[in-house]
Amino acid sequence: MIPLVIACLIGLLFDLIVGDPPKLPHPVRWIGTLIQSQTALWNKGRARKLKGMLMALAVIGTTMLVVTILIIMSYRVSLLFGIVVEGLLIGIGLAQRSLKEAALAVYTPLAQGDFAEARVKLSWIVGRDTEKLGEDEIVRGVVETVSENTSDGITAPLFYAFLFGAIGLWGYKAVNTLDSMVGYKNEKYQEFGMFSAKLDDVLNFIPSRLTGLLMVLGTKNETAHSLSTRLKRWLQDAKKHPSPNSGYLEAATAVQLGVQLGGRNTYQGIVSNRAVMGEKLVPLTKQHILTAIRHMRIATLLFTLVMLAWGVLLFVIA
Repeated sequence: MIPLVIACLIGLLFDLIVGDPPKLPHPVRWIGTLIQSQTALWNKGRARKLKGMLMALAVIGTTMLVVTILIIMSYRVSLLFGIVVEGLLIGIGLAQRSLKEAALAVYTPLAQGDFAEARVKLSWIVGRDTEKLGEDEIVRGVVETVSENTSDGITAPLFYAFLFGAIGLWGYKAVNTLDSMVGYKNEKYQEFGMFSAKLDDVLNFIPSRLTGLLMVLGTKNETAHSLSTRLKRWLQDAKKHPSPNSGYLEAATAVQLGVQLGGRNTYQGIVSNRAVMGEKLVPLTKQHILTAIRHMRIATLLFTLVMLAWGVLLFVIA
């Protein structure tokens, strides 16, 4: 257990300081390429649910097998070498630094009054149309992205890293990548991607709720509402989100900042009206991007402390 905990902490530090490996293709791209090739091969004809499930299991299994081989070979060299390699594999699978950089890439031109550049940079991280968005809508897109991905990109993979090491983290990353590529409720992927989407929902159930709770408990309250009121509103609004998990992050951010998230988006010209979360006590401004980044860091720290405390408890009981 101790080597695993050390590896997780190395991974957190690596992600915080270095982030994605510079000038190297990210492993998620390799997973994505595998998914793309297998989807083209199997997403046709009959029995698409079964084919989609088998494809997903093959991708997850292949990913975990590769990581397992790397881990076994590393620990055979020495315990220290194995811990470092596993720590690096964990760090590469986290997104704390890259999420911060993506948010600041929108904040910087926005702070300079360059709305056109801010809209372009926002389009890199959201699927909605950004060409006509004003400052408040640009900020909403960034805040929602940072909030949602605090779990998807950081605490959820960290959760599985603490439980199962780099193998668990990359198994989760494979599922998350599958969901982002084939987990759509449209004619093309409705049946083929069903297993991937459901499995992603299951794996994110605990991390999303725990992370959202830690945001409400541990970040600065920008409203006059009591903790009990904010917790009640958080639970109510979270269920409005179309995702069974993402709402717990966005609702937490909304109730803590006293802002309103959700609402009207357009995707390739098609309007999509999403339920709103939070109260519009203050308008969204560019400063909320910096606050969202701070909330992400606080939630990550608190989540790490909770996992460490859980590990200590299990060690004492054992």
